[in-house]
Amino acid sequence: MSDPSSSDTPLRTTFSIKLNGDTLPIATVGQAYQFLTNFKSVEWMEFRSLHEDAVAALEGAAGNAMLAVQATNAVRALFVSAKLL
Repeated sequence: MSDPSSSDTPLRTTFSIKLNGDTLPIATVGQAYQFLTNFKSVEWMEFRSLHEDAVAALEGAAGNAMLAVQATNAVRALFVSAKLL
C-alpha cells in the first residue's frame, strides 16, 4: 500500500473548501488525506464515523485508483455533513 498523504490519485471532483478566508482546492487523494488527518481529532469528533469512513476510503484509493469514486463519495459526505461545501 502506498503512502496516502503523498498519493497523486485524482478524486472524481475538486472540492473547494473555505478555510480562514482562503479557498483550499482538494483534488487528489493525498490532499484530502492530509486535510482530514492534519486537524486534531477533536475537530472531527462530531463527524467521527464519517471521518473514519473517509480516511479509510482514501487509504484504499491510495493503493488502488479504482477506489477513487468511493473515496470521493466518502469525502463529499463528510464535507456536506460538516457544512464545508
